[in-house]
Amino acid sequence: MSSSSVKSVKLESIKARAGGAVPLLVAVGAVLAALALTGWAQFREFRGGRRGPPGSGPVERGSVPMWGIDERFPRDLFTFARLKYRSSRPERTSYAWWTDHPKADLNLSYRLHQLSSLAVNPEPKVVDVLDPELFDYPWVMMSGAGNITLSEPEATTLRRYLLSGGFLWVDDFWGQAEWDGVYAALKQVLPDREPVDLPRSHPLFHFLFDLPDDRPLQTPNLYSAVANRDTGITWEDNHAGGNTRDAHFRAVFDSRGRLLVMLCHNTDNGDGWEEEGADPWFFREFSENKNYPLAFNLIFYMMTH
Repeated sequence: MSSSSVKSVKLESIKARAGGAVPLLVAVGAVLAALALTGWAQFREFRGGRRGPPGSGPVERGSVPMWGIDERFPRDLFTFARLKYRSSRPERTSYAWWTDHPKADLNLSYRLHQLSSLAVNPEPKVVDVLDPELFDYPWVMMSGAGNITLSEPEATTLRRYLLSGGFLWVDDFWGQAEWDGVYAALKQVLPDREPVDLPRSHPLFHFLFDLPDDRPLQTPNLYSAVANRDTGITWEDNHAGGNTRDAHFRAVFDSRGRLLVMLCHNTDNGDGWEEEGADPWFFREFSENKNYPLAFNLIFYMMTH
């Protein structure tokens, strides 16, 4: 068997163990039950560790609690895996792979653990595109990727990962210039596939939480949101190329209709998780109303389809 075939089998095996359809459908019911009892508004304000370029070793958890895992099945877990990439501009927050890391990663992992029966890894991972460990994770996220650059080996590896059963969520890139950068990388990876706009009627937006047309899902960063609190402005205009006013949710499917890539353009879901404890209004308006519901929907939909 070729190495690529081995990795394909490995990924499908991990996906089946960590998030097969039957366990996750049970988990969906558990989430609904938990929310009926507690409500989003009763979240305590957990805040992850420091923001900025990561060092070596484990991330600083801040006040996000640790939880145990079943020692009999140490790998049967959903893991928040963040994809590490290189940028064409000097890497800094919002133009680097560590955008919103590690607070977003920790907070979303905790909420999944807290409100579902899904077994969740308490330690989110950062994985390089060329790291064979990538194929251990059926779900990876990439944030702030408007200036991403991919080598041909990286593009080839990502293509094999996606076509072997993997899924990529791209978040927090704004304006036409950043869209062009992400689109160019996407075409390197999947040259024969095109992203399509997902209508709000798509089951993904209603799979667990109902996100109707009249609930705008655009989320700016915390500072922009608070500065424009009473204006109704939820976009960020400080991005090259214009085209920041409307959020776009675009998807790439394979030839069988399986969701491979989700592109959330002109919105910052990661800040909704990262900054959930920073401001009560921001939490109510964005974190609990938009960002966590969309994340739960997308994760559960992807893992059951």
